[in-house]
Amino acid sequence: MTQPSQSRWAVRWPVVAAVGGLIAVGVAVVVYFLSSTESQPGGSADGSERDSRQLLAARHITLWWDLPARFAGDPQSNPHSNIHPSDYAGPASCQQCHPGNYEAWSHHPHRWMNALANAETVRGDFSETASINYRGGKASFRRADGGFAMILERDGVRRTYRITQTIGSRFYQYYVGRQTEGPEPPSHHFYHKDHVLPFGYWLSANEWVPTVHIGPELPDDKRPDPYSPADHGSYYAEYAVSCNACHTTFALGDMLGRRPQQMGEHAPASLHWALHEYTKSARPAELAKMERAHTMNIGQNPMAGWDAEHYAMTFGVSCEACHLGSREHVASGGAIRPRFFPTSPNLAVAGKAPDPGRTVENINWACGRCHTGGRPSFAAGMSTWNSVEYADAARGSCYSKMRCIDCHSPHAALGTQWTRTPDQDDAVCLKCHDQFRAADKRSAHTHHAPGSSGDRCLNCHMPRINEGLQDVVRTHMIFSPTRPDMIEANHPNACNLCHTDKAIDWTLDKLKAWYGKTYDGAKIAGHYKDRARPVARGWLRSENESVRLVAADALARTRDPRVVPELLDALDDPFLLNRQFAARDLQQMLGVRPADEGYRFFMTREERKEPLAALRTKHGPK
Repeated sequence: MTQPSQSRWAVRWPVVAAVGGLIAVGVAVVVYFLSSTESQPGGSADGSERDSRQLLAARHITLWWDLPARFAGDPQSNPHSNIHPSDYAGPASCQQCHPGNYEAWSHHPHRWMNALANAETVRGDFSETASINYRGGKASFRRADGGFAMILERDGVRRTYRITQTIGSRFYQYYVGRQTEGPEPPSHHFYHKDHVLPFGYWLSANEWVPTVHIGPELPDDKRPDPYSPADHGSYYAEYAVSCNACHTTFALGDMLGRRPQQMGEHAPASLHWALHEYTKSARPAELAKMERAHTMNIGQNPMAGWDAEHYAMTFGVSCEACHLGSREHVASGGAIRPRFFPTSPNLAVAGKAPDPGRTVENINWACGRCHTGGRPSFAAGMSTWNSVEYADAARGSCYSKMRCIDCHSPHAALGTQWTRTPDQDDAVCLKCHDQFRAADKRSAHTHHAPGSSGDRCLNCHMPRINEGLQDVVRTHMIFSPTRPDMIEANHPNACNLCHTDKAIDWTLDKLKAWYGKTYDGAKIAGHYKDRARPVARGWLRSENESVRLVAADALARTRDPRVVPELLDALDDPFLLNRQFAARDLQQMLGVRPADEGYRFFMTREERKEPLAALRTKHGPK
């Protein structure tokens, strides 16, 4: 087993996704899978009688304690393996033959998604003056005892955390740690379990900020209080249980047991996994614990809390997270090519086993094992914030042929801004949609001038409606701009994201004239109270906080000075994240920093009053 490196720095999201920059952080849930050891009629996924050895039946995967006899000697079972811990060679073994990819990956946000905290990896300001005032308390950040500490103080109560790991490198760096001082007794799990800490470092702004998306985002008065932290539930992010499965590289065999639903969600074939035999051969030290859980019918998965330091192949997302265990490939000097589909004596595949090579399904599944999950969603089902891009992509039809790597290099870092040109973006779409390659044909389809923003594939089919750490980015659900659910719900539509000065009736008229589309009049009337008001400005008053966030971004992109008063109002939104994005929007639009007037997006409503008044006086209507 290749133990995680403790020398180089690794940062990046999820909480940040490649987030490198985090964070910004979804944060997954404990997988519960061990169920009754007694046969339960009708319990299997296909409606047949439930076998007593079946632990879970989910989409594309069935987890068994021991495989049933019908799988014994199954021709799809493979005596060779590429998903056991012993099959993993580690990224250093790739360097000699693939120096270019290795060097590029070394700087990729995936590489630094997660790391042990040390002088090389920590990027936040831990100087003697580093601090943040928040909700009547103060957090300070210091070097201590050869490491790093986060100290929270309010009303005479002091909590100190020792930072053990980093998350993120692209936009933010979040921190994982354990409490070393606080009001809880020494036996409390705060002192013994690594969990995500309440403040992170915004790299481009060089400032400490509250962490977000550790549990559902809420208005200020309902946000969790870092000075009185939750010790269970969705706002207590125990790192091993909630996050490390995607921020680090575990053997896929371990992941089939730790997160079976997640691993099976986008698998290209139906998998049957034998947990008992796998544990006995690959993790014998864990067998007794697993057997007790199975026998005693304990509901919590004993594998869920496996920490990276002892169980992962590497910290961060390394080569074999996608290529799977490649020890045979390395030992053969490259003669045996890595297989992108899993094989193991403990794995059976229903039906014909897929091609193990670089197929669309296998490559996309490599991304879909982590970039999936649940998020708040818009009316059409796409996520409102990032890191589950493949789950969104799978809601459209393009990914039956399209691969994630058609747009995203799996090795080279993107940086903080999208660098491909609109022509390069369009070229990916035109590989399949060749009928729109000629400028006149595409213009007839888009009803916009060739080469204009309205003539670009992504602006209509992948609009910017996804909160992506510090920018609003494109959704990965490829959909038609004429979708009734988005338009009838008064959620962001591609037309009004560009034509921010147009009312809904203008949009409906164009869609009917160009594409013959009509919409439910009652729903339109119910969701657009002021039919004469520009749609984008109406979004700023939406009850949905994600709609408001997208609206502010769209209006700021226009650089229209008439929208400044409404963007200033967005600085007083009840949601911290919306205020953060609005402040960035105004800074990019006006070239002024709200912070120069003393405004901080994480201030309380009372604290915001004075700096907001100054900003309105200086930049509001004259």
